[in-house]
Amino acid sequence: MTSAELTPGSPLGAALLALNNAHATELSWLDSGRLAHLVVQAYAAWRIGDADALLIALDERASYDNPNFQWFHDRFPRFVYVDRIVVAPMARGRGLARRLYEALIRKASEAGHDRVVCEVNLDPPNPQSDAFHAALDFSEVGSASIHGGAKTVRYLARALP
Repeated sequence: MTSAELTPGSPLGAALLALNNAHATELSWLDSGRLAHLVVQAYAAWRIGDADALLIALDERASYDNPNFQWFHDRFPRFVYVDRIVVAPMARGRGLARRLYEALIRKASEAGHDRVVCEVNLDPPNPQSDAFHAALDFSEVGSASIHGGAKTVRYLARALP
């Protein structure tokens, strides 16, 4: 696994931004400045290959105006929030998302965090993400309608030892 080296305008940053925005329905659209802002304050910002897979996670200390992050921030004193994870279509089926999550869970556990958290779309549905998170022992801790009702999400958490 390689730490993401994301700088606005770099070829690598452009490839990861394109990967993200190709999946904006699931992740939310970013511009290069917003991506750079996330990476600068990330607890973990990792990629596999040039743009085969990307994970960006934030802990409770981040300054992030995202309603999903805020939902967790209002409820839990310590957590690591998976803001986005995406695998390029040509790289799927190789366990890349699982590798990224397992590395994050290990890092968060070793640092003394209580839980790793995320959200999964209910509307529009994302059954692949539901199955993936269930296999990693995430369970539902809440739900919300966000963006003026344009999206409904389930909030998931995995307790750490």
